[in-house]
Amino acid sequence: MFIRFGYQIGIECAQPTPMMTYLSVVPERRDDVVRERGPVASPVVPMEEVTDPHGNVCLRMILPEGETRFDYDAVIRDEGKLDAFDPLAEAVPVERLPPAVLPYLCASRYCETDRLGALAWKLFGDVSAGWQRVQAICDYVHDRLLFSYGYAQAMRTALEAHEDRLGVNRDYAHLAVTLCRCMNMPARYVNGYMADLGMPETPAPMDFNAWFEVFLGGRWYTFDAKNNARRAGRIPVARGRDAADIPLIQTFGKHQLTAFTIWTLVEPDSGLSRSHRSADVSLLKPWFSETWSRHLQERERNNSH
Repeated sequence: MFIRFGYQIGIECAQPTPMMTYLSVVPERRDDVVRERGPVASPVVPMEEVTDPHGNVCLRMILPEGETRFDYDAVIRDEGKLDAFDPLAEAVPVERLPPAVLPYLCASRYCETDRLGALAWKLFGDVSAGWQRVQAICDYVHDRLLFSYGYAQAMRTALEAHEDRLGVNRDYAHLAVTLCRCMNMPARYVNGYMADLGMPETPAPMDFNAWFEVFLGGRWYTFDAKNNARRAGRIPVARGRDAADIPLIQTFGKHQLTAFTIWTLVEPDSGLSRSHRSADVSLLKPWFSETWSRHLQERERNNSH
């Protein structure tokens, strides 16, 4: 099957401002992209593609004074399979972990392993190390937090989410990542698109999603504490220790978010190829609302550097 995904983003700056974006599909999925337009900037902005220490593809540029609009629309081939499932996957002893995954055992900006370690061992110390322990953590986080976009706070940490008992996707992921690391299981934070395959339609505006991955049995597995269920149609764009490593938009100066629309839609199979014509983005279902716009502008102001 095929999934169409993309975004329209507007950013206004008072002066020329450096910016990086973490919005590109991860390298291992690039060959699955069958049609792509963009990102196109208006006015035109030179963009440099770079790779960060976590292997993510980033775009680096300097925004001019005034508003810049970015448009991106693509179609990716997807098998439509649910997240991999292996209840026999075991935790790898720390002394046998590959060096590349060791950073995902440590505390990070939003994941305070030093402050949640005692709780983690109290809650999950008697659960079999490996898949069962990760699932127990997902169950706990899913039941502990109350989800609402009205509760979004850019600076909330895993400990704060645990104590507040509320949050959004990133908070569920941060708390689960932290508890996994406390139990000596490498875990990393993931941003990406997620199609609502097989799920009831929701009136909420679409947004980028956050989930996490855990290193078990010699490979990374996907988990999702917010939905607490295997899902299909994930398109990861960046991975890091937490959200601080992979901000979707990172400016090095003041900016205002003037537009932010995301879509992830299942496309018909018939006749699709790399020459498939670009569909009119204006015909998409209008998920974006004035209220959502104000919320996102406030979130991006808090995240700006």
